Amino acid sequence: MTVFSVASPRSPRRTRAHVVPIVFGGAATLGAVALVAYLLWPTWGTGGASAPDKLPVSVGGTLFNLPAAAIRMKIQRHSGPQERIDLDFLYPSLEPPGAPKHVTADAVETTMQPIDRIFLSIAAHHDALAPEQRTATIYPRYLDQAATMPEDGLTMRMFRAETPYGAEDLYSAASPALTARCTRDASTPGMCLSERRVGGADLTFRFPRSWLSQWRDVAEAMERLTAQLRGPNG
Repeated sequence: MTVFSVASPRSPRRTRAHVVPIVFGGAATLGAVALVAYLLWPTWGTGGASAPDKLPVSVGGTLFNLPAAAIRMKIQRHSGPQERIDLDFLYPSLEPPGAPKHVTADAVETTMQPIDRIFLSIAAHHDALAPEQRTATIYPRYLDQAATMPEDGLTMRMFRAETPYGAEDLYSAASPALTARCTRDASTPGMCLSERRVGGADLTFRFPRSWLSQWRDVAEAMERLTAQLRGPNG
């Protein structure tokens, strides 16, 4: 007797029972891959993140709020403690300078760019002699005894030629307060240096000597700039 075995077709219900787990498993795998890709995908764009307008910087343990655009060296454009930081500001607006103007190689030697800004360095003083003490005890040793009569409230005294400051003059005024050591005009225009101490830092301002014709405006600008950089928490 021959026995014929006929395979019965699978029922639709059983086939669906096998397919459903496979579909859900594939979907779960795709979801996991998508999640990992999202988490690992770089968040930066071609334009880069926008930098903050002001940076909290501590110099000599003293906090300053500095406009990022005024910081001259890119390596110094970060918050936190720093030993020294260099800035410049347009005068008289005291705004951070914009992008430098382009000057061609042919015009470099013939184009004299006017100095329209105040330069400022902030550095930790590490208990060095304070600027006002230097003015009272060190400079008098090197000054010529003769002094010019105050002109519009500003007095000038020359340093003796054989001294470390032989090519400079000392300007001083009482109201508003100003003390500045200035080089004399020569092949390059003279520049002035004015210092003040704020907490653990010394602030050194540099500006053209020619600005002393409006010395009150310059003195008030340095005072205003000092207050702005300290900010509300200064």
